[in-house]
Amino acid sequence: MSQLIVISAVGTDHTGLVQDITKVILSCGGNIEESRMATLGSEFAMLMLVSGHWHTLNRLEQGLDKLCKDDQLTVSIRKTDVKPAEENRMPYAVDVVALDQQGIVFNLAEFFTTRDIEIADVATRSYSAAHTGASMFAVQMAVNVPSAIHIAQLREEFLEVCDRLNLDAILEPVKT
Repeated sequence: MSQLIVISAVGTDHTGLVQDITKVILSCGGNIEESRMATLGSEFAMLMLVSGHWHTLNRLEQGLDKLCKDDQLTVSIRKTDVKPAEENRMPYAVDVVALDQQGIVFNLAEFFTTRDIEIADVATRSYSAAHTGASMFAVQMAVNVPSAIHIAQLREEFLEVCDRLNLDAILEPVKT
């Protein structure tokens, strides 16, 4: 019977880190189902959902512990289950761009959470504007909107919040 394991790893960024970790996963009989990996400052962060048999977890813990010996990598492993599909929710994509300011992610999260809208995925990045060099911030989110919510009203409320916060934003259905 297959088990699911979430692995989070953060370590000093260097060439070969992804190879080292995925080699351990493969050699222990694990299969990466989903992953997110990014360089954040001088650190590299990985978040992975790995499937395998019951003995995979123990072998993974031992194998990944060996990679953590030099204190350049911190790994956490946690058992999990398949997330039950929520019926009556519609997937939407959210794209936001603005001058960098504190609280953008918090304000977006608060808006969706107070309406029982699940935030499924978030990616953010800071960058300099092409011509002006202004400090910019971009957010991409995947949210799941309950079907009972009136979309036109949701969109209107969302755009009002974004106008108040001076955010350029789009809320649109995910087209699969």
